Amino acid sequence: MQTQHRIDHVVVVGGGTAGWLTAGRIAAQYPPGVGRQVNVTLVESPDIKPVGVGEGTWPTLRTTLMKLGISETDFIRQCDATFKQGAKFSQWLTGTTDDYYYHPLMLPQGFDKVDIATGWRSIEPQQSFSNAVCFQEQVCEQGLGPKLISTAEFGSIANYAYHLDAGKFSEFLRQHVTEKLGVTHVLENVIGVNSEQNGDIESLVTDRSVLAGDLFVDCSGFSSLLLGKHFKVPFIDHSDVLFIDQALAVQSPYDNMDAPIASHTISTAQKAGWIWDIGLQTRRGVGHVYSSRHTSKLEAEDALSQYVGSSHLDVKQIPIACGHRDVFWKNNCVAVGLAAGFLEPLEASALVLVELSATLLAEQLPHDRQALDIVAKRFNNTFRYRWARVIDFLKLHYLLSRRTDSAFWQDNREPETVPESLKELLLLWRHRAPGNCDFDSNNEVFPAASYQYVLYGMGFVGALDQQQLASAPLDIARQMIAQNQRARQKALQVLPKHRELINKIKTYGMAMV
Repeated sequence: MQTQHRIDHVVVVGGGTAGWLTAGRIAAQYPPGVGRQVNVTLVESPDIKPVGVGEGTWPTLRTTLMKLGISETDFIRQCDATFKQGAKFSQWLTGTTDDYYYHPLMLPQGFDKVDIATGWRSIEPQQSFSNAVCFQEQVCEQGLGPKLISTAEFGSIANYAYHLDAGKFSEFLRQHVTEKLGVTHVLENVIGVNSEQNGDIESLVTDRSVLAGDLFVDCSGFSSLLLGKHFKVPFIDHSDVLFIDQALAVQSPYDNMDAPIASHTISTAQKAGWIWDIGLQTRRGVGHVYSSRHTSKLEAEDALSQYVGSSHLDVKQIPIACGHRDVFWKNNCVAVGLAAGFLEPLEASALVLVELSATLLAEQLPHDRQALDIVAKRFNNTFRYRWARVIDFLKLHYLLSRRTDSAFWQDNREPETVPESLKELLLLWRHRAPGNCDFDSNNEVFPAASYQYVLYGMGFVGALDQQQLASAPLDIARQMIAQNQRARQKALQVLPKHRELINKIKTYGMAMV
């Protein structure tokens, strides 16, 4: 039999968070001198800067940082990072100033033991769902951190992710993976592609050299140099479902360096989109995403100015192409990050898809060309499913709104803009709470608990009859709600203010795992 070409050299095209995280994840999986040897080269243009926004993450980043061998203390200190314990959605349901709900990062109390959602409706309907079943809402409302300074790195009292400075994080990753993980960094412009007879990429032509490789990872951002331009993989547009197509981003300084830091993302709905507000150590990252079909840039800038409280803003405009590639892996090229697609920044799904892609790629990196097609097929099936579920989850936020003050919100409720898969789920959930059995995958981006927080936060009541309510295990549900109340009281007593915790980490560091 003919010897199959081995996959020993991975070339990543493009830096930024996606490129450096993917390169690092692969390099960490195959350390020098231990088992299989895989060389990783990252080539990026010295003339193109990363987008530089996307400051919200998921708790998965804690595992990713550990896999890369990164100290959480170093990460907090060098990336202007803070803790994120969920998202607060303001004015999404009715548009009134007292309209808000939380999507925390902790499961409802007793989620795996009892139908806590049905129990909540019978026992504590006057409380918001998230407040009744999860103590994290009050931790966020009180401006507290998710852990103590004595808690070990990556350990927690309340589950958390991070807010970070995307530019600093990219540079932090670059330094770590080149110095500690042996990734080769090449600063050159890719200007061409040499192909094998079977259509695979043989090498990249740059303005200075030729870079050969066995597997190529396209992290070139929206330009999608390899998957989009070279392989001409079609882009599947989803703007008929998700209308956001523009972003205006600004950096807003604190009034003083002792100002409180929100430990959650704040998402405030506007007439034709929403404004994000992310608290870092030295500033806030604020931005307005909107639909240009429903408002003008001038109106969007005015809304952003009013929110920030300043008419003199250094605004960065970022066009958003809502959708993804038809396939994400073709021949010996796989796209990760913006090169694969982008929807919108709601619920910080972009970076978690990068992490999931990098992890699957690192852990299932094919040994040879013959196995590559099998892994590629599975990768494409997995990520087609994941992108579809993300679209469903993001659309849910808009679909459940009762706002009538603009065409944007009304159009979002039109049946033809709602995926059939989401319509089916909502029919099921009229009569019972979302459960893990409702999904085909055992590795969902957004679990059933996340759907519960959004559904009940936005007043989705459904049609449970008295018989269903009476048959619910209310004794256990009552115990879980009482247990959550006790956990909330304890957390509010022991957890420090968020800024106080960050300051202590910067001064003293955290205990090692």
